[in-house]
Amino acid sequence: MAEFTHIDAAGNAQMVDVSEKDVTSRTAVAVGIIRMSPECFEAVAQGRAKKGDVLGVAQVAGIMAAKRTSDLIPLCHLLNLSKTGVEFTLHPQQCEIEARCTVKCEGKTGVEMEALTGVSVALLTVYDMCKAIDKRMEICNIHLQEKHGGKSGDFCF
Repeated sequence: MAEFTHIDAAGNAQMVDVSEKDVTSRTAVAVGIIRMSPECFEAVAQGRAKKGDVLGVAQVAGIMAAKRTSDLIPLCHLLNLSKTGVEFTLHPQQCEIEARCTVKCEGKTGVEMEALTGVSVALLTVYDMCKAIDKRMEICNIHLQEKHGGKSGDFCF
């Protein structure tokens, strides 16, 4: 059974020591969905939301959040990211917007938390900008879709 790497033998929280690990190319992709009313979906899709370009602002928010992950998650390492991107796919039949955050770096530890943070904040930003139209929006299914590089190798959901 795998052990928790962020807990020492005495049960105390610790930042994982990566000083002996090799620098490798690392990539992670996280996805999530926000569901909303047809009225809200149409406002976002047509750019009619009162607060402006919802998806443009959410894209920037997700990128900024990925870059600041170590400030938000206490035991995350500060990483020098080489790429961070957020993309949206509209699903009109379901009144859903899918967000996808891709993060890359050359480093000693992975970028999974950065991708998950980026997609989460992007979706939260959509919620914030649209809550005047629909307070019942649901953010769901946030997960790591894939990761590449590092000692543990590749992972695909």
